[in-house]
This record gives sequence, C-alpha cells and structure tokens, in this order.
Amino acid sequence: MKAMKGDWVQIHQIVLRPEERAPQVPDDTKLVPLELWVKGTLRHDSIIGEEAEIETMTGRIVKGKIIKINPPYEHSFGDFVPELLKIDKQLKEILFGGAKNE
Repeated sequence: MKAMKGDWVQIHQIVLRPEERAPQVPDDTKLVPLELWVKGTLRHDSIIGEEAEIETMTGRIVKGKIIKINPPYEHSFGDFVPELLKIDKQLKEILFGGAKNE
C-alpha cells in the first residue's frame, strides 16, 4: 500500500539487537530486541514495509519501517481524525506563536 508525503503513519524500528543490550538488564530482557513504534507525518512518498522518515508531533525526525497508514489510537479514543492534526497546529500558532515556542 502506498503512503504519500504528509500522510500520518506508524513506523517500527529495532533500537538495540539482543546482543547490544546492556549487561545489567534482566536475563529475559537480554533475549529480545529493544523496539520502538512511533507515529508521525511522512516526509516522502513510500510504501508499507519500506524504510521511511517521519516527523513526530514534537518535531523529532525518526526513521523506521512503515507498518500502518493512518494508524488508529488503540486506547479506545476512536479512529484517527486528520482534521485534529490541523486544529492542533492552528491552536498552537494562535496561543503560543507556533509549535516550536512551547
């Protein structure tokens, strides 16, 4: 499935492989990789399963494999609503002079 620049996506990244984990972590933790799942705005066209770069709501740039396009919030607040992203940015601009001035 194709994702376009500006789409809201979720990516997955292996931060540390099991052999890279710190020696002081519990034995069962050492057996699995440290993983990251994060959502953000796609910075270039891509497809699910490809490595891509996103910008998070806090302005961080993160790379990982796209796993979902318009991922729902899974804590029971409902499906993704694209209009809320625009409202968030507009409110921050009006109230604080932009997202970077928080």
